[in-house]
Amino acid sequence: MIDKPTLLIVDDEPDNLKILNSILGDNYRVLVAPNGEVAVRIAVSQNPNLILLDIVMPGMDGYEVCRLLQSNPKTKKIPILFATAKDGEMEEEHGLKVGAVDYITKPYKPPVIRARVQTHLQLVRVEALDQFADDAVFMLGEAGHYNDNDTGLHIWRMAAYAELLARANGWSKEAALILRRAAPMHDTGKIGIPDEILKAPRPLTPAEWVIMRTHCRIGYDILCRSDHPVFKMAADIALCHHEKWNGSGYPQGLTGEAIPISARIVAVCDVFDALTMQRPYKEAWSIEAAMQEIKNSTGSHFDPHLVNLFFEIEDQIVGIKQKWDTKEASHPSVKPLEGCHDPQTVHPHSR
Repeated sequence: MIDKPTLLIVDDEPDNLKILNSILGDNYRVLVAPNGEVAVRIAVSQNPNLILLDIVMPGMDGYEVCRLLQSNPKTKKIPILFATAKDGEMEEEHGLKVGAVDYITKPYKPPVIRARVQTHLQLVRVEALDQFADDAVFMLGEAGHYNDNDTGLHIWRMAAYAELLARANGWSKEAALILRRAAPMHDTGKIGIPDEILKAPRPLTPAEWVIMRTHCRIGYDILCRSDHPVFKMAADIALCHHEKWNGSGYPQGLTGEAIPISARIVAVCDVFDALTMQRPYKEAWSIEAAMQEIKNSTGSHFDPHLVNLFFEIEDQIVGIKQKWDTKEASHPSVKPLEGCHDPQTVHPHSR
């Protein structure tokens, strides 16, 4: 049996506590606090799902309670609804500024109270699901590069480029965000590639190349099992990110616009970032050299229209790179590791 959500009602008037308890008590577990000091203690110890908070109380008023709860990492994510007799735009504006998510005035109207509480609890659930999805994306992205231990923050930096390029291509903010979440999973299939191939300290043999190229299909087979838009797009990207505009890529030899646009975007961003990052077997290419390589591959590897857009947003791409490079430099767990070297490797994304 699923536990009822917990509400904390804070008011110095016993009658108001009784009224709100009668309105909400059948559907929720209700805790009550007669003043701000008690409210803060209960919030920290019980972590309620939502707080209905009076403003005018002796001692600590509702604004101060709200500020304290917002400043505490244990309670800052609890939605706070001001339930008060203070009516007016100034009071409502101030309440929202200090961190409340809504403002309900007295006298209480039971349908309004129930609806507001339900709405904000649903928003909390949506945020939790979004966090769950982001965590799943993070773990699958990391899984694909678990044994590819010299990539640092490559997949997350590349995903940020992809979002920016999608927006330049006219995608909506929502669609571009889906791409940003899907892009890091492009190499999920590498978890099915044997270590002796994935970490080979030499050029791969023809037979090993056949196995390496199966990572596209493996990733697709893993990711296509979900109907969620993020995973559906991620499956397309996993399958097609090594396809080339002129049909010389793999695994299907697709050409031109037969390649999903999401995979075409990721291909440009993935190669650019791989070129400009340091690896055990190569120094980082300069921005200019990497952009020239992208230009040289226009119409063969890359979609010419996307390359033109990529050059138009070069300054923004460089800005993103600088931010992520600073983050990588301050994060010891993502520094490139000494290990396998392949002096014959020029293009770091050839695998």
